[in-house]
Amino acid sequence: MNFFKRDIQIDFMTHRIRAALLTAVLIVASLGFLFFRGLDLGLDFTGGTLVEVGYPQAVDLGQVRSTLEAAGYDDAIVQTFGSARDVMIRLAPNAGAGDALSNAVLDTLRADNADAELRRVEFVGPQVGEELAEKGGLALLYALGGILIYVAFRFEYRFAIGAVAAVVHDVVVTLGIFAAIGMTFDLTVLAALLAVIGYSLNDTIVVFDRVRENFVRVRKGSAPEITNLSINQMLPRTLVTSLTTLLVLLALVALGGELIRGFALTLIIGVLVGTYSSIYVASSAALGLGVSKEDLVPPPKEGEDSDELVP
Repeated sequence: MNFFKRDIQIDFMTHRIRAALLTAVLIVASLGFLFFRGLDLGLDFTGGTLVEVGYPQAVDLGQVRSTLEAAGYDDAIVQTFGSARDVMIRLAPNAGAGDALSNAVLDTLRADNADAELRRVEFVGPQVGEELAEKGGLALLYALGGILIYVAFRFEYRFAIGAVAAVVHDVVVTLGIFAAIGMTFDLTVLAALLAVIGYSLNDTIVVFDRVRENFVRVRKGSAPEITNLSINQMLPRTLVTSLTTLLVLLALVALGGELIRGFALTLIIGVLVGTYSSIYVASSAALGLGVSKEDLVPPPKEGEDSDELVP
């Protein structure tokens, strides 16, 4: 079958019950990871000091941790940054701040390895980190509220609930995957998460627009049949958009470096999850809430042909 032609006829809605079960499993698993493991919040939200140190050869992280612990930095988080020669050290706010702390850390590491070289230092106060976390959460809530109002006015309130359900699904599953794999959640990831909301909403709106158009144009056929028709008509566009976006994002993950990797990975997850939710979360939710042709189709005029069949 050529997926890039308009004559695709896949019966998506027949599997909506199975998809609902899969969706429930994904949501529960994501909430479980978020509750029990939590997000690995970056320096932007927790506050503290980040010190990036470079070495001419690959370095043993265990040795670096032991050296810092011996110097009194028991809470230091040590990990590689981009390559085995670059080490990122995160220190809690109570460890101090500024040039004095970074110089003390560098002197400690040079006592064990004279080739250690300071690359970068960042400091965020705990109050600033808490404020960023609060405003980031509010940004997500405002985005969801705006989506609900916009779709309710443009389409119908059941479509609005379906669109918000899809966006909430995308956000929760994406955060759950981040909690499961232990990726750092910082401001760049938050920005990508807001972009995921926009991407998912755009895909959902395109499908809903075609559903509304077909409800008016196609006089015979049930709501699930018309929804199937609409999704099949939009599937080539969805696949081309998603695949093109994924190619760019995969290139960013492979070649963009550590700083952009979290942003690109968030968008990759969001594109995959968002494509799924546009079909099986948004549309299924609207059907489950009882949306029908009568909600959108104006009454036929006298003498108007009303015998058009679903293709």
